[in-house]
Amino acid sequence: MFFAATPAHLRRNVYANAGRSLERYLDDALQGARQPQTSYTQDETSFTLSLDMPGIAKDQLSIAIEGNIVRISSKEGAQRNYRTAYELPQELDTALSEAKLENGVLTLKLAKKVPVKNVTELTVH
Repeated sequence: MFFAATPAHLRRNVYANAGRSLERYLDDALQGARQPQTSYTQDETSFTLSLDMPGIAKDQLSIAIEGNIVRISSKEGAQRNYRTAYELPQELDTALSEAKLENGVLTLKLAKKVPVKNVTELTVH
């Protein structure tokens, strides 16, 4: 018989790898479904993040900025749960940053903090 010529351990290895591939595929699909669609641009003065967040109101969102990290989450009692964080390459100026939610799209315009030079010149004696 044709199938008898194939050693059993080879068949098991093929199926074992297929199972892990399926598991990885499902994990990636679920992870993608949990994260809102995001677009990211930057210019000399700011970063702009746009996130699709349908079904959530302005008062149901919490946006926290700490240094160069932005955390976005839905508050308790919101119809949908969102929770994500982004680490940007430069610290942010919270006073000049702004957020706008319109038609289910959250747009964050995050101002870059101007680096402060703390150079002190010493006199030589």
